Amino acid sequence: MLIEVRELCKTYTTHQRGHTFKEALKSLVFRKTIEVPAVKGISFQVRQGEIVGFLGPNGAGKSTTLKILTGVLHPTAGKVRVMGYVPWKQRKSYVARIGAVFGQKSQLLWDIPPLDAFYMNKAIYSIPQSEFEETLEELTELLDVRDVMRKPTRQLSLGERMKCEFMMAMLHRPQIVFLDEPTIGLDVIAKDKIREFILKMNRKGVTFILTTHDLDDVEHLAERVIVINHGEVVFDDTIQAMRSHVGGGKMIRLLTAESFPELQIPGVTVVRMLSEHEAEIELNMGVLNISEFIATMNGMCTLLDMSVQELTIDRVIKQLYLTHSPRTDG
Repeated sequence: MLIEVRELCKTYTTHQRGHTFKEALKSLVFRKTIEVPAVKGISFQVRQGEIVGFLGPNGAGKSTTLKILTGVLHPTAGKVRVMGYVPWKQRKSYVARIGAVFGQKSQLLWDIPPLDAFYMNKAIYSIPQSEFEETLEELTELLDVRDVMRKPTRQLSLGERMKCEFMMAMLHRPQIVFLDEPTIGLDVIAKDKIREFILKMNRKGVTFILTTHDLDDVEHLAERVIVINHGEVVFDDTIQAMRSHVGGGKMIRLLTAESFPELQIPGVTVVRMLSEHEAEIELNMGVLNISEFIATMNGMCTLLDMSVQELTIDRVIKQLYLTHSPRTDG
């Protein structure tokens, strides 16, 4: 396995301070210590060549986990091995084998062209000249950035800058690349270009760990998703298996001859009214199958049209989050 995580825990220690002036003065002498668990014994493995979506709501523990995987944080307990390295113990050797792209943090320098920053990375990673030139040419062609590499970074569009961020992350030919919101703020064309590049690199054997709130990225790229909530892994499988896990639901659009009836049917949720005669409905297949649903609807109204689709991934993820709500034991 390329990545092995076993019973990983991370607890942050903070201090409780009172709200009143008297309590604030007291805290100068005595402060109550509070332990906040961010990650609670998670375990998973990642094989070489996978693209894994690492998902979770804000505060779920995914950022803490990724910081441990990249060697930025030490865990409180548990074991982590990535390519045979313990990230926080062998950090210098380890970071030479990984890459990272953060949609909200830039590796480029604002006032110099990306090409100059690429040469800076060449020196940092001690990349041989011939290997650097070969990789630079390959990435330039794949990302179509030949005309922008010599402009100061501040003059680049967001899409152009993100392409150059990927080049910075890939110049030293990492085996694993960690992606945090890599397409945030990009237009449709730029997103497609970045996704195409990730898939091409993946076909060359690069492993990607993708953290994002843009679930279109997950559907286009990830073969597998790990969902973390409240510091625990709540799902680890394919997207299709995830849809089945939450009930194998369907999204149905119905058009009726009469005004759309009020529905109080178990397993049926009206997601959106499109007009007086048309609605989008979520059907829980574990409660009611499609034939039973159609028969029920035919008894209530005249159906003019109907379309059936898989649940969108954002609806599936939302259901997973709701299913695994916080426990009362804290």
